[in-house]
Amino acid sequence: MHQHTESINSPSVPAPRFSQSENVARTMSSREIAELTGKRHFHVTTDIERMLTELKEDATGFRAIYLDSMNRQQTEYLLDREHTDCLLTGYSAAMRMTVIRRWHELESQVAQTQPLSTIEILQIAMESEKARLMLTAQVEQQATKIHSLENLFKEGMTHTQFCKGLNGVNVMQVGNYLEERSWLYNESKSGTRHRVGSYARDKYMTEHQVEVTPHGKDPFISYTPVLLKKGAARLYDLYLAGELPMKKTWDGLFTHDKAVRGAA
Repeated sequence: MHQHTESINSPSVPAPRFSQSENVARTMSSREIAELTGKRHFHVTTDIERMLTELKEDATGFRAIYLDSMNRQQTEYLLDREHTDCLLTGYSAAMRMTVIRRWHELESQVAQTQPLSTIEILQIAMESEKARLMLTAQVEQQATKIHSLENLFKEGMTHTQFCKGLNGVNVMQVGNYLEERSWLYNESKSGTRHRVGSYARDKYMTEHQVEVTPHGKDPFISYTPVLLKKGAARLYDLYLAGELPMKKTWDGLFTHDKAVRGAA
């Protein structure tokens, strides 16, 4: 059987203070439902009594007394969330939505006043510390990565020269790998003469041009693909992600790992 006190909506009776262990609003009065839906209070109470009769529940367990503006005792009904939802089944969508939104407000207000338990406080503290440690590790890792990259990359470097500084990389296969990624293309039909592809041009790589004059032959322009700083950073990221072609004799350590160990 439901036990109820005076209405939380009475203008002359102080609203009851719920225990801190409750995290949702307990009841909604028939008067508030009437106000929210625009129905007369008499009609709402009639609807409630009809509903409780169909549910075969004792209506007295839901009744409460409040004092009206003239200090006279009046009767209302206090419904929990479940019975309120049941009552609204026969109401229009607009009425149902208005009451539902009010329930959400009540639940939110009470939830915000709910004090955290010791376990919840410890969990929050642990998550906060975990996040701090992860952020610290990421910052340190990023700093080491930037330091390693600054030591490895020099303006005008080719991809081959840069990758020679990366522990374990199979330098002879990097050109083919960059062809697969559309950074380079081979303009020679008989050998290997790499040019920078449109995908990577001026983004990751550029070209140095040199005029070559062979003895007894016409001069021609030789193109040498070189890395830009952004290209070197991208190659280094691919290296740390294990994407670059590696030697079979690789010891499993990245240049990054060796830099970290050296700093320790």
